Amino acid sequence: MAFLTRREALLRTMGAAAGMVSLPRGAALAAPVHEPIRHEDIDRALRAKVEAGEIPGVVAVAGSGKAVLYQGAFGYRHIGDGARMSTDTVFRIASILTSVAALQLVEQGKLKLDEPAASIDPSLATLEVLTGFDANGAPELRSAHQPVTLRQLLSHTAGFSYPLWDETVVHYLKVAHQHRSLPRRPLVFDPGSRWAYGSSLDYVGRMVEIASAKNLDSYFRDHITGPLGMDDTGFSLNEKQRAREANLHVRQASGRLKPEPLEKPVPQTSHSGGGGIYSTAPDYLKLLQALLNGGSLGDVEILRPKTVALMGENQIGNLEAGRMKTTNPALSNDVDFFPGKRLRWGLGHMINLDPVTDGRKAGSLTWAGLFNTYYWMDPGTGLAGVIMMQILPFADAHALSAYRRFERGLYHAVRQA
Repeated sequence: MAFLTRREALLRTMGAAAGMVSLPRGAALAAPVHEPIRHEDIDRALRAKVEAGEIPGVVAVAGSGKAVLYQGAFGYRHIGDGARMSTDTVFRIASILTSVAALQLVEQGKLKLDEPAASIDPSLATLEVLTGFDANGAPELRSAHQPVTLRQLLSHTAGFSYPLWDETVVHYLKVAHQHRSLPRRPLVFDPGSRWAYGSSLDYVGRMVEIASAKNLDSYFRDHITGPLGMDDTGFSLNEKQRAREANLHVRQASGRLKPEPLEKPVPQTSHSGGGGIYSTAPDYLKLLQALLNGGSLGDVEILRPKTVALMGENQIGNLEAGRMKTTNPALSNDVDFFPGKRLRWGLGHMINLDPVTDGRKAGSLTWAGLFNTYYWMDPGTGLAGVIMMQILPFADAHALSAYRRFERGLYHAVRQA
């Protein structure tokens, strides 16, 4: 009888769940790299993007579950003032912290994946589905055929859709602005029938706050970021962190990048589960390393291995995920990170069912933040990567090119190692 290591058992579970070919019993895994890799080619590729003026600055880090393999910082936090990027530069990001928090509470029995979410958040009890508009342009609404669940919220199949990638929602909001009696956020399809990226995680965040009796900032600090030593991750910045923050750069029609002033600090009385958080690339890598290890980093366990495996399972069947058409090119390009690849969604991540040429394996997990911050985890090779920039629009072609060069360079270096 062949005995599996903890890592092999986790990979077998995650691979089968995500639609990968599971490991044959007794098959040998490539030994994960636990020492820094040769990084000259990665450095050269990222530095070239900065020197060509295509991106203002970038921080990239990568690791296995046990070690940091690569760290690099190139270019500027602000093009005009000469402040250089460093690995501890602070970025505005999107985060999987809300998904991790919700699944911690599922482990504790305080939240249920498949019970009506309205049992926790009553605002989800009377959701209506937008079915279209009548001849006069008035929205046509009806009650949802089934209640929304936490599983659907985490997998973006609840029916919520952002106006940035949904023309129907844009039209609805224009009408609703004039008729305040209309629902503020209708569903655009019945729960479970489609995939759309929307405000689901805002509701998940609210459920976390209700079930834990803590605001999100406190919950993250007490149960995730604090235990993992993610000291630069949170909803607000102190003065020292703010001095390390990167400015947002907006790409003009000419292709030139225009730096924007840093946002003014505003006291926060509420927190969003879907955004509004700050972090650094090394901080975020700690979270990914914990997930890559099945929920633990050192002596700290944030999730059980079975729960981490569940996060990487395809939750949406044969529904297509991950492709979005912009309604506002100033904020986002059309989104299709992996043309021609089959994409699905787990409980917090997008899953590529097909391998990426010269990069991640099938069953890898990924997502991104609006200002071109990206992460991925590849359980098949035991690698995780983070690359952070501060650029609009989202899915900027030059930012994505830097991302791809980083990924290809990392896998090439690991193969050499």
